[in-house]
Amino acid sequence: QVQLVESGGGLVQAGGSLRLSCAASGSTFSRYAMGWFRQAPGKEREFVAAITRTGGSTGYADSVKGRFTISRDNAKNTVYLQMNSLKPEDTAVYYCAASSLGYSQFMSSYGYWGQGTQVTVSS
Repeated sequence: QVQLVESGGGLVQAGGSLRLSCAASGSTFSRYAMGWFRQAPGKEREFVAAITRTGGSTGYADSVKGRFTISRDNAKNTVYLQMNSLKPEDTAVYYCAASSLGYSQFMSSYGYWGQGTQVTVSS
C-alpha cells in the first residue's frame, strides 16, 4: 500500500501560481502512475492531470491544459502540480491519487488517495 500526503494549497489571487506536492510513502513509488483530481463545492470530483510511472507521458483536462504542469521525482517519492494563471473556477480541494493499474484519467483506476489540500483563487 501507499500513503499520500498533499501540501502546498492556499489562497491566491487570480493570475497567480501555486505548486502542490504529494509525498508518497509505504510502497515503491515508481510502481504507480499518479494523478491529480479536484472537487469544488457542490460538484463532483474531476480529473485534472495524470503522469505515467516513469514520468514520460502526461495528460491534462482541457480546462487546465497550458496552465498546469504535472511532474514527478521518483527519487523523492513526490508528484507535483504546478498551477499557473489561476482562475477563480480553479477553486477546489485538490487530491493526489496513485494507480497500480497504470496511467488513467478515470477515478476508478486509482486505489489510493490523499486527504486533499484546499486551493482558493480570489477574483
